[in-house]
This record gives sequence, C-alpha cells and structure tokens, in this order.
Amino acid sequence: MVSRILVPAARTAAAARSGLTMRSIVRGFQTSNVVRQEAATVVAPVKKPVGAFRGGLFGFLLGATASGAGMYYYVIDEYRVSNELLTEDIYALQTAVQRIEGYVRTLEEKVHSKKK
Repeated sequence: MVSRILVPAARTAAAARSGLTMRSIVRGFQTSNVVRQEAATVVAPVKKPVGAFRGGLFGFLLGATASGAGMYYYVIDEYRVSNELLTEDIYALQTAVQRIEGYVRTLEEKVHSKKK
C-alpha cells in the first residue's frame, strides 16, 4: 500500500502499458562493488579460543582456591572462638582452685587450733 503511494501516477500508467507489475517498479536497496569490497576487507581480530580442558582446569583451580580461602577464614574464626572459650574455662578453673585452696587453709587452721 505504501509503495503505491510513493510511485508517481505517470510511472504506474507507463508500467501498466509495458506489462510490469508494481513490485518490479519499486527500486530495491543496492550497493556498489566498491562498498562491498571495503566492508569485506575489515577483519575482526582473531581471539584464541579457550579450550574445554584449559577452561575446566582454570575453573577448578579458581573454585578450589576460593573454597580453600573461605575454609581457611572459617577455621581461623572457629579457632579464635574455641581459644577464647578455653581461656575463659582456664580462668574459671583457676578461681575455683583458689577458692578451694582458701577453704582447705581455713579447715587446716581450725584443725590445728583444735589440737592445741
């Protein structure tokens, strides 16, 4: 429909007399040989493909390194927490021993004073 509007009426009448159809009247997009040759000479840089083995090996090493680093920080954090808990337990045990030692001293003093 649009192609009929753009084609002048004189050309349409002349084409009808010569037996040409509307489709053959409408001019298509064409390029010259020079433009095609210039476009063909532009070559994209060739990238070296990463093979499946090399990519798989790189992925494995990257994953192993990332999981190792995560595990290292997790273990260090757990070690720090357990070390703090152990230190608290040692201090609690030390205060308990000192308290028991105080009780034993008072008992010994009482026994010693009763014997005299």
